[in-house]
Amino acid sequence: MEKEHTLSDRERELLEEIHEFNRERDRIRKVIGEIGGTRYSRRDTIINVAFLTIILLLFVSEVLTMWLPTFISIEVGILLVSIKIIWMIHAQQKYNHFVFWVLNSIEFRQNDMAMKLRSIEKKLETLSIETKENAPSDPHLGNTPP
Repeated sequence: MEKEHTLSDRERELLEEIHEFNRERDRIRKVIGEIGGTRYSRRDTIINVAFLTIILLLFVSEVLTMWLPTFISIEVGILLVSIKIIWMIHAQQKYNHFVFWVLNSIEFRQNDMAMKLRSIEKKLETLSIETKENAPSDPHLGNTPP
């Protein structure tokens, strides 16, 4: 009964691989979260509020005081919106580059594992061929009674 509850070496290896996979998955989630996660979101909110505040201040000051010519206010507002759009495109490209890098790394590791698997299969085939050639053709040949 107790032998059924003990884990074999292979099962322990598999459990360790599962734990290693979970640790690596959590590490990757953490890194991706740092790029596109909560800190990025707070910074993005601050920049959005700053741009919106500047544009609203320009609009309100233009309507109430007319201290800047209308076209200059419009041009500054368009410039700020353009800068914001460029910044958003840059942030998205940075994220896309990181995702591409992660996927490329996974593909590289997968190809490496596939090559190792093919190598192991070839070694097993040659080993099985060698054992078949070295095996006696008649197992009862040397077992004659005295």
